[in-house]
Amino acid sequence: MIRILLAEDDESMRVYLARALERSGYEVIAVATGTQAVPYIDSDRFDLLLTDIVMPEMDGIELAQHAAQVAPDMRIMFITGFAAVTLKAGKAVPQAKVLSKPFHLRDLVLEVERMFGSESLSGLS
Repeated sequence: MIRILLAEDDESMRVYLARALERSGYEVIAVATGTQAVPYIDSDRFDLLLTDIVMPEMDGIELAQHAAQVAPDMRIMFITGFAAVTLKAGKAVPQAKVLSKPFHLRDLVLEVERMFGSESLSGLS
């Protein structure tokens, strides 16, 4: 099963995204900040880091850069409502996918499926 670490400071969005991804067959660990996500990255294995960019304490770009060092095989997808921040994220972590808010949950699930190809469709990781 594909494992996703979700870092999103907006509680309603975090719950909404986690539920949608779980219903689509993914295992999701959801945290409110980048600093809460770091221990998970350091001690566990995830296939995808799905992170908001603008968060208190540690932003999603810093979190993604940490993840790229500690777990280079982990894929990264940013979610953001700020166009200017999207450009910064693309430069800082060029291999990451960026999904701009607002988006439909179907779009998020399709993007995750595209990232993992047949792995996500078959439930294999």
